[in-house]
Amino acid sequence: MIDSLGAGLVTGLSLIVAIGAQNAYVLRQGLAREHVFVVVLICTLSDVVLIVAGVAGIGTIVEEAPWALTLVRWLGVAFLGWYGVSSLLRARRAESLRAEGGGATRLRSAALRATALTWLNPHVYLDTVLLLGSIANHEGPTGRWWFAIGACVASTLWFAGLGYGARLAHRTLASPRAWQVLDVLIGLVMLVIAVRLALG
Repeated sequence: MIDSLGAGLVTGLSLIVAIGAQNAYVLRQGLAREHVFVVVLICTLSDVVLIVAGVAGIGTIVEEAPWALTLVRWLGVAFLGWYGVSSLLRARRAESLRAEGGGATRLRSAALRATALTWLNPHVYLDTVLLLGSIANHEGPTGRWWFAIGACVASTLWFAGLGYGARLAHRTLASPRAWQVLDVLIGLVMLVIAVRLALG
């Protein structure tokens, strides 16, 4: 039980810690101190649903429907491209960037972006559903669910730590110039991921 739980925790963290579109968005919202709870909750619950689906064997269905992953891939390319360009354009307007919250981003918009960055990423189905699901099945009938719990805990700790930990650094990025740099970096990350999705 403990071994499976630990294996799930370590595997989950190793897959989720890499800098990607979803993590970049959680980081930005945490630094901006805008709707952090909602964004963290959406990303965490989405991961839990995907992990449970993978351990339950939904990965087999995903493998049998390659057209679904292709559709998600191109939707993801379009969304990431749009978001990347938006970030770069936002970086041009230094006076509009604020490190303090205050509703600059509407709650609905923040929630939709967090949802899209999670569910329109085909890698999440490959890593979370297929990979985690197949690794969990090696833990046995009971052990795989302890593995799933460990992976879910990893996601919860990561997103909460990233979102709320970033809030502590908001004073460091209080200047418009710092926010310009951040938006340029996030925009480039989004565009690079979009290009990689399009080519891969």
